[in-house]
Amino acid sequence: MRTITYDRQGDAAQVLRLSALPDPPAPAAGQVQVRVLARPIRPGDLGGVEGFPGGPPQRFAAPRIPGVEGMGIVESVGEGVRDLRPGQRVAVFPVPGTWSDLVTAPSDLVVPVPEGVSDETAALMLVNPFTLLSLLRAVEDAQHGQTGPVVQTAAGSSIGKVVGAAALKHGFPLVNLVRSATGAEALRQRFPGLPTISTADVDWPEQVQDAVGGQGAQVVLDAVGGSLTRDLAALLADGGTLISYGRLGSGSTPLESLALTPRALTVRGVSIGQWLTRTPEQRAEDVAFATRLAANAPELLEVAARYDLADFAQAIGHVRRPGKSGTVLLTSPTS
Repeated sequence: MRTITYDRQGDAAQVLRLSALPDPPAPAAGQVQVRVLARPIRPGDLGGVEGFPGGPPQRFAAPRIPGVEGMGIVESVGEGVRDLRPGQRVAVFPVPGTWSDLVTAPSDLVVPVPEGVSDETAALMLVNPFTLLSLLRAVEDAQHGQTGPVVQTAAGSSIGKVVGAAALKHGFPLVNLVRSATGAEALRQRFPGLPTISTADVDWPEQVQDAVGGQGAQVVLDAVGGSLTRDLAALLADGGTLISYGRLGSGSTPLESLALTPRALTVRGVSIGQWLTRTPEQRAEDVAFATRLAANAPELLEVAARYDLADFAQAIGHVRRPGKSGTVLLTSPTS
């Protein structure tokens, strides 16, 4: 089978390579083997390959395979698996090694794809909705029952657009931040009911304060971090919460510069990696939400482009293009 591997951290275009490995063995009891047809390139995937800021690059004794999400076709099932069958379309998460033609997964992490949902949508139908639910729960906790203004960075990203749609549906006040005037105009056209501000404008903090009524935001959802964190904390009302769930930006902000204690601010991290800590019943509810979203609002799970698994270098280059809209997929043939 084809697979993408790396044995040390570094620039993804430099350390990743296309490899041919033996097919995995038949699935054991309770497992499902899936032929992966499409998998997204997430910032977290590249972060794992390249190493996160502040840590030394690592070397690994055995090659590693990126990816934890994707869609494909069930190849075979192990003993005791009753609800899945060979030939069935499924999505998987979190299953390490999806940048490979074949993966073997526990059956409870394999989700049937609803009829009518495209392969492209199915490849994205778990992580983005799960992230949305995690963020909405964190916002609810931070608001303590009193709905107040929420500001989000990277509002033009795949997650940002899903959050924007949720704000319109549920009626909570949201202010969108993007990096460029072009991106701001595009997002205003998509969500005309939400204020959208470009951080390229010199006076963008003043624009945000005007948009939230001059009282400060109750919550900031931040996927950027880095040197922007201090400016974002300044947008909060006293007692507000900064929710960090990504690291798209550069630079750093010392914690002591945020005036956490005198302003009673809270900084909270949210990670999709914590999803498995939810109970089986809670995870089932999340999966049901994700499949409904994929079936009823596929436009929120936007694909930017498709590249064959062998063309991973070009795909990573596309991921890093300024102004990219949607998620880049790596694909494999059906056999």
